[in-house]
Amino acid sequence: MRTSQLVAQGAQRLGSAAESKTLLAHVLGVEPASLPLIIEVSDAHAAAFAALLERRRAGEPVQHLTGRAFFRGVSVAVGPGVFIPRPETELLVQWALDALGAHPGRPAEAAGHEGPSAPVVVELCAGSGAISLALASECPGLVQYAVEVSDDAWPYLVRNVTGTALQPVLGDMADALSELDGTVDLVIANPPYIPESARSELPADVLRDPDMALFSGPDGLEALRVVASVATRLLRSGGVLGAEHDDTHHESAPNVLRAAGFVDVVDHLDLAGRPRYVTARVPDLSPGRMGP
Repeated sequence: MRTSQLVAQGAQRLGSAAESKTLLAHVLGVEPASLPLIIEVSDAHAAAFAALLERRRAGEPVQHLTGRAFFRGVSVAVGPGVFIPRPETELLVQWALDALGAHPGRPAEAAGHEGPSAPVVVELCAGSGAISLALASECPGLVQYAVEVSDDAWPYLVRNVTGTALQPVLGDMADALSELDGTVDLVIANPPYIPESARSELPADVLRDPDMALFSGPDGLEALRVVASVATRLLRSGGVLGAEHDDTHHESAPNVLRAAGFVDVVDHLDLAGRPRYVTARVPDLSPGRMGP
């Protein structure tokens, strides 16, 4: 069968030409952009494609069907048991890149060697490690740690960071990396943040993500409170935190960070104009300063 016919049939069944192209390209072992170069598809490949279409129509995420998710400029292995990175989180990564780009480096004395030290970045609730990998790809030379507590998500994180300088850490973020206390330049997190009461409103494919990566107590802020507490422990004077939150947390998420002692607390909108992530800074108490 002709490739264009299969793409059109898939698009009609799924209501998405992009998903149809992604699944057919996966079956053929090529990038979606290369599909126009393939004229005919074998019967075996057509049958495999049809099977994927049925699984997608039954609610399986495209990323589970292909085993990959794309995030900014990186591709990560995903599957049942690990959160699928979403495009809106790319804005949080851009904020972090901007913050790191303006980073002059810590004093040489703190690093124990001549010259400025590399910024230290910790990702909490790392899941697949997509955030950390995107930062490493676009800002080489960072000292990075990615913390994940889930035994199901851990193999994906390890697989994705293997061969990089990223250091994965299995454990509860509440007491992880105590050896770094007061030395970290940037903490970033996409924690679970959906209120339990919103479960019935979520699409079926979103609910394929693990509960512990989605829900965070009655108000959706339980994990963020822990993130804020851990960040105040890890961050150096003047260090910064960025964390994603639910679009109902425009006021409550910033208040969590203010209550934890952060300053310069700013809430940010996503491209659709919805409240999406909050950033803040630890007060700079370096010598010669009277406050933040």
